[in-house]
Amino acid sequence: MKALVAHELNKISVENVTLDPPKAGEVLVKIAATGVCHSDLSVINGTIPAPLPLVLGHEGAGVVQEVGEGVTGLAAGDHVVLSFVPACGECFFCEHQQSFLCSTGTGGVTMMDGTSRVHLDGRDLGVMQYLGCMAEYSVVPAISIVRIDPDISLEKAALVGCGVMTGVGAAIKTAQVRPGSTVAVFGCGGVGLSVIQGCRLAGALKIIAVDLADNKLKMAEEFGATHTVNASSDPLAPIKELTDGIGVDYAFEAIGVPQVMLQANAAARRGGTVCIVGLGRITDQVPLNAMLIAIEAKRFLGSFYGDTNFKVDMPMLLDLYRTGRLDLDRMVTRTYSIDEAPQAFIDMENNLNARGVIVYD
Repeated sequence: MKALVAHELNKISVENVTLDPPKAGEVLVKIAATGVCHSDLSVINGTIPAPLPLVLGHEGAGVVQEVGEGVTGLAAGDHVVLSFVPACGECFFCEHQQSFLCSTGTGGVTMMDGTSRVHLDGRDLGVMQYLGCMAEYSVVPAISIVRIDPDISLEKAALVGCGVMTGVGAAIKTAQVRPGSTVAVFGCGGVGLSVIQGCRLAGALKIIAVDLADNKLKMAEEFGATHTVNASSDPLAPIKELTDGIGVDYAFEAIGVPQVMLQANAAARRGGTVCIVGLGRITDQVPLNAMLIAIEAKRFLGSFYGDTNFKVDMPMLLDLYRTGRLDLDRMVTRTYSIDEAPQAFIDMENNLNARGVIVYD
């Protein structure tokens, strides 16, 4: 089968790899679609440290082909979305309604037993986030799967596996945006556009999109932004003007850049909420004024995976899509074959897509 492999930093290629059958607690999935996410690019360029080589891909949907020993609740033919954070259901975090922090963790590049199912020229390969779903087939932990209705497009369903869940969840679950509120969203990539959609769903009155790329700002308007600000010049003045000099109730940073995180902080009013969704480098630091932290009484929130309970939230988002309240159709601005996957990353770096999606025969 074909898979996109990151061999070393900034070196990727489509390879023919072999795949072992699922073991106990695992499922073989024929991948129908994989979203091209900035986190994949972050593995390629080293922003997210990961042992290479590995098969990329962590935002996917497909059809179950085979289940391993002990797997219940899934069967061949089921349509499923993959979650890049498993939910064991037994650890402290799962039992306290925080399964997005499940102790099985992120960063898994093998299966749960520490061994690999994917091989290239006789050598074991890792897989991104236990999944490695930029491939025609993937063996994944059963605790990383949610079954969905078969009438939903798998091409669209793949998006809730990461970007849409992360962004919409940041708005409605992490920050809990209130109706009638004012919002600024810094960064209008796939996650930022999903934050905008989440704020629209929550009933925000003003949604101010901030980005350097005019085409991204135009996309933001299509997904619910009421105002746009090009950040090539200081974005804070127009944001303050739009909010009577006070600042926004909620400011979201969806890029992962410390300077932009500070801009989001400055854009939020006293007593407002600053929600950091973007993932920076592990060496990055964000300096805050120690006196103002108390005086301004802002809430600083980190949002990981939109605080999702994916077995509940992903089907909920797909129900919102089915009823026309969540726009996934226009999120997919281009599809690619697996052979075109390297081009998808070039297009991402050139800000051409809301979301590129790899689709398979």
